[in-house]
Amino acid sequence: MKLALVADAFPPLRSSGAVQLRDLSREFERQGHQLTVLIPATDQAEPWKVEPNGNIDVIRLKSPKTKDVSYVRRTLSEFMMPFAMGRNFRKSPLGSRKFDGVIWYSPSIFLGPLVKRLRADSNCPSYLIIRDIFPEWAVDMGLMGRGLPYRMLKAVADFQYSVADTIGVQTLGNIALLHSTSSAMSGRIEVLHNWLTSNPDTGCSIQIDATPLAGRKIFVYAGNMGIAQGMPILLDLAAALEERKDIGFVFVGRGSDADRLRASAKARQLDNVLFFDEIDPDEIAGLYTQCHVGLVALDPRHQTHNIPGKFLSYLQSGLPVLATVNAGNDLIDVIVDNRVGFVSTDNSATILAGLARGLADESVGNPTVAARSKKLARTMFSSEAAVNQIVKALQAPKGT
Repeated sequence: MKLALVADAFPPLRSSGAVQLRDLSREFERQGHQLTVLIPATDQAEPWKVEPNGNIDVIRLKSPKTKDVSYVRRTLSEFMMPFAMGRNFRKSPLGSRKFDGVIWYSPSIFLGPLVKRLRADSNCPSYLIIRDIFPEWAVDMGLMGRGLPYRMLKAVADFQYSVADTIGVQTLGNIALLHSTSSAMSGRIEVLHNWLTSNPDTGCSIQIDATPLAGRKIFVYAGNMGIAQGMPILLDLAAALEERKDIGFVFVGRGSDADRLRASAKARQLDNVLFFDEIDPDEIAGLYTQCHVGLVALDPRHQTHNIPGKFLSYLQSGLPVLATVNAGNDLIDVIVDNRVGFVSTDNSATILAGLARGLADESVGNPTVAARSKKLARTMFSSEAAVNQIVKALQAPKGT
């Protein structure tokens, strides 16, 4: 099939979304599909720039700046982004290309107008991959109320739902949530599990054996450190386990809370905690070979369901998982039913510390746990399964 993939994140960005889309693109190519990836570019002078790579053409389209600007300017730029991308795409040598299907990734919620135009020009179906139900989660976090800004953003989100023939959400719980918060869906909704392609261990710039945590059982967190993650409880966990000189904590990544978390760990004089800056995604496998337990944290105020990409990467490396998430999250059943770790919904560092001791004493180095983790990653969360499901939906007769 000739397919278009529209998103606002792609390598060289190192975000989890960019890595997911890289892996998805490679799998589309592996299965013989021709893919055109449309990405906004705020830092290039040219209206378009094409990067051909086998059966994948990445076209970066000049768009208004949305980072490191005021909130008002960012909002206006986000609204303008799909129109600027569409205008510059039509100017490009790929602008007359026809597609058998259009796929797009949310966040961002603002790409609907561009998808609608591409879909109409090619008279083809569309598939929306939605990973965050925004602005609902922002209301859950207390970042906004349900006033005018919310209603404007909700209208944008509803528009993108209306132009999707199929919507793929992360978990079963999100289907009910989406139906309860929006009546704009014109297509079908299905569960499209998160995915990640397994990468070989090619080494890592972080060498834990050269740090004060050498020789300890390492609990690792790698990924975004923002308000949605609710990460302060992980520092409380580290404090509760200071007496365990055989356990250490490694935090790798960036985010709005990263500096505050570093400062908090320093102020509390936590000698069992180390922070590192974000590393290249290709180094993750090399990092995890030095670690023993993967950490997942989601703010307990969430009402949406989320299976983070970092969870998948832990499974691929055979690490048991220690998670603290919102009650009712579908991730709970995934962890418990498949026996790949422990999960808490109590937002209590004391309870989490008890679970951590159990993992450190019973699961670390257990080949059975590692085998279960790798099997779950391979069967439920593979790029191959995601591509097969998307293609099936795009090829299905309309209305089925």
